[in-house]
Amino acid sequence: MSPPNSPRVQAFFDEATNTVSYVVMDPNSKACAIVDSVLDFDYASGHTDTRSADAIVAYVKAHGLDVDWLLESHVHADHLSAAPYLQQQVGGKIGIGDQITVVQDTFGKVFNAGTEFQRDGSQFDRLFKEGDRFEIGGLSGRVMHTPGHTPACLTYVIEDAAFVGDTMFMPDFGTARCDFPGGSAENLYKSIQKILTLPDATRIFVGHDYKAPGREEFAWETTVAEQRALNVHVGAGKSIEDFVSMRNARDASLGMPRLIVPSIQVNMRAGKMPAPENDGNVYLKVPVNRLGGPK
Repeated sequence: MSPPNSPRVQAFFDEATNTVSYVVMDPNSKACAIVDSVLDFDYASGHTDTRSADAIVAYVKAHGLDVDWLLESHVHADHLSAAPYLQQQVGGKIGIGDQITVVQDTFGKVFNAGTEFQRDGSQFDRLFKEGDRFEIGGLSGRVMHTPGHTPACLTYVIEDAAFVGDTMFMPDFGTARCDFPGGSAENLYKSIQKILTLPDATRIFVGHDYKAPGREEFAWETTVAEQRALNVHVGAGKSIEDFVSMRNARDASLGMPRLIVPSIQVNMRAGKMPAPENDGNVYLKVPVNRLGGPK
């Protein structure tokens, strides 16, 4: 039986990017939060679409929910955030980790964003740091800084549920890559160990699923106990030395995510596009030979 203050969670899976977004609801009020939303983007044409976000909007409105927060676990490299669109449609404050400033400084240089791009996190409504508290109606949430995949990754612990972003995946798929600027396999291992100190029954909701070999269905909910025992990369007491060796070798074989170029430019701006240029149109840059080549 779930604790009386256990949040209700509705998942929305975007198969184009293998991303899971969540509506996290207070069971005793109409308050909710939205975690890691998706703005659809066709790279070939440069066109955006809101169908994924509209499914969330429709759910929120159909259930009469009040959105308190639009939470980002990190600056995603594989999909664009729909947070500004959702804020316009259903409200809520956009939150992310305070180390976003490190990411903004790094990628502001990569994309030559210029002095008009503020690198202080001011595009977001709230910058969270380790131990910060927040509320969703009567639900109590707290923030764990869990870097490794990126310097700014957070885990949001909301009562008996933890939203881990890309820090780890389902137990049969393992953990996130660490080869982006500012990433660290050592830090990721330590962050995961911190998550695994949560109570065994804590529900873990992952940010992506790719169907591990032999599994027929997509999945995104597990528990701390299952991750501790079964995670193929860190479970059953695997050492930090073995993990770092495995993770670094695996990452060296991976190509860049398909949407990394548009995603980072948009997400480091809290989901907003760069300012229009003097012809009134918006442009995204492709930095040549800056983000690694094909493997």
